Amino acid sequence: MDFADSPEEARFRERLRAWLAENNPHLPASSTSDEYWEKQPAWHRSLYQAGFFGLSWSARYGGHDRPTVYDVIVDEELAAAHAPPRPNLGYLVQALLAHADDDIKERFLPDLISGQARWCQGFSEPDAGSDLASLRTRAVRDGDQFIVSGHKVWTSYSDVADWCLLLARTDPDTRGHQGLSAFAIPMDQAGITQRPLKMISGVAREFGEVTFDAAVVPVANMIGTPGDGWAVAMTILAHEREPQELGNASRYRKTVAQLRKLMRDHPDSYDAEQFRELAWAIVESDMLQHLVRRRLSERLDGLAHGADGSIDKLLMTRVEQTVGHAAVDIAKGTHDELGASMLATYLYSRAQSVMGGTAQIQKNIVAHRVLGLPKS
Repeated sequence: MDFADSPEEARFRERLRAWLAENNPHLPASSTSDEYWEKQPAWHRSLYQAGFFGLSWSARYGGHDRPTVYDVIVDEELAAAHAPPRPNLGYLVQALLAHADDDIKERFLPDLISGQARWCQGFSEPDAGSDLASLRTRAVRDGDQFIVSGHKVWTSYSDVADWCLLLARTDPDTRGHQGLSAFAIPMDQAGITQRPLKMISGVAREFGEVTFDAAVVPVANMIGTPGDGWAVAMTILAHEREPQELGNASRYRKTVAQLRKLMRDHPDSYDAEQFRELAWAIVESDMLQHLVRRRLSERLDGLAHGADGSIDKLLMTRVEQTVGHAAVDIAKGTHDELGASMLATYLYSRAQSVMGGTAQIQKNIVAHRVLGLPKS
């Protein structure tokens, strides 16, 4: 496989590098600071206005109709410049592209892609996290609108969201994944209350807890048809569980590079076990990068991924936790900003085996839907 840039790709890369030299906001890692979440919307708009966001999406909705490889170039250069990664919105865009009608796409996709409107994802509930099919939030039809009541938790970016892609039960007589529907519900209304959730790393702006008390959403804002909610959710999760092109892989490699520099500067301060941990972090982060490049090549050949996303999620979990463990062990005697950042990196990595569907759920999906093993 040839990873070299074409002449056009090389020109794009050089233009991006020059732009980053002047516009890099140098935000801290998302897992370590609220500053990242506070300034991410402005970073999104800045990338978009410069022509470096939404590259592979349709120009009809504000994208650039470029091959996916241009997104990879952006991810690589952002990581190399120690700039913040691209905002992770692809799973929402893919859900609307796959399931929404033309009216929904034209009303919502341009502002979503450009960063003029912020979105959150209303899936998990206090008693329906990994068991998403057991959710209890209800949407009851009343004329040309639905009345929504329920409780969502671990709702990403809910404090800044203008819209929520909400999964709710529209048929109370059904069980499990049947009778679920998806909506684009406006967050700025009296029936919705948002409360931030502070994580052990100290970050309080990434996730929120949201309650819906007779909130209102127009019938015209349903994504797909009644009962399509499960299909919408599976599209979202299939894309959410992939390593986001090279974004996450580059982030892990950036952490590894910081650890390598720390050990090179003070080689006598570390023992053989710490060198072994760093070696494994290097190997596993490189392995993930090659997997993501393989996935990219497959998509460029027109191959779509479904349940395979669970394999990617399991590998990404392992790599993030390997890197996180090396970070806290190697930097544990470093009482400065880097040491604090590495501790936060470790703490955040522990959640990777739960967020986006637990590792146990992913293994079940791989067993049943990839390997074809019987359920028992």
